[in-house]
Amino acid sequence: MDNKFNMIQEILQKRADYNARLNLLPYDGSPEIKEINGKKYIYIRKRIGSRLTSKYVDIYSDELYQLLLRTVKEARDLKKNIRQSDSELANLGYIEKDLSPKVILNLDLARANMKSNIYDQAVLEGVSTTFPQTEDILENGIVNGVSVSDVQKILNLKHAWEFILDKDVISYDSNYHILSHIAKLVNEGFYDDGGRTRNIPVKIGGTSYIPPIPLETMITENIISIIQTDEENIDIAIKLCLYCMKTQIFIDGNKRAAVIFANHYLISKGEGLIVIPEKEVSAFKQILIAYYEGKNNKIHDFMKTKCWIKL
Repeated sequence: MDNKFNMIQEILQKRADYNARLNLLPYDGSPEIKEINGKKYIYIRKRIGSRLTSKYVDIYSDELYQLLLRTVKEARDLKKNIRQSDSELANLGYIEKDLSPKVILNLDLARANMKSNIYDQAVLEGVSTTFPQTEDILENGIVNGVSVSDVQKILNLKHAWEFILDKDVISYDSNYHILSHIAKLVNEGFYDDGGRTRNIPVKIGGTSYIPPIPLETMITENIISIIQTDEENIDIAIKLCLYCMKTQIFIDGNKRAAVIFANHYLISKGEGLIVIPEKEVSAFKQILIAYYEGKNNKIHDFMKTKCWIKL
């Protein structure tokens, strides 16, 4: 029975990942070349219902056209993988859970605010993009004047948010495995296995605090212990976030993974969102350093009053 449950959980996680990657693709459809007044232009052709639509992309270049062809192939492969996952789940007798209206509303809130949430998270990580640049990256996958590293971080955040906003993933219990996969997504392109518990020492800039080497079994137990308390859901979500940040579970991306993991818990309870707004980032960093060093306990109240978007 446990083996069957684990198989279903693994397939659901893969399917959510496929859907998130599909949502990352800037264009959905087949590229076509149109010649107008002796000049070539690229459009994306897509059938919506009984209508065939055509969307302008840019002036023709062989590089752009080949890129769009690769995107079409990637989309086709992802859709095939999603269909295969659905078939495997059906064979295992999986029946999708119905989410409560409150959780569905919370998912809508998160999706409606995803661009601004990702922008705020990018600011917290020191990514120096404006909101219009961040929006352009999220919509088109690239923008002039922004480093490849910063573009990758922003796209990774989108990938991780898309993952937790999958209706199956949001119905999972918030546990170490979900956290680990979130960390893997935010570290994609930077580390081969960014979701693995670190086994090397790390330092945190601006503080004398050096987090001990974490143990996966202890992390798993501590997460369960935090969730099983009788506190309000927002307090549990904040404690999960702060625990993950201070423990520095992964080699990098801990603040990004911690915030998204806390949101997985909070959204699954229909209790809103946790976001460190751009205007509060400077104050948050100062209080976070003090929290790391055990000098005060203001950070929990700060997050509850300044960073909680209520449903």
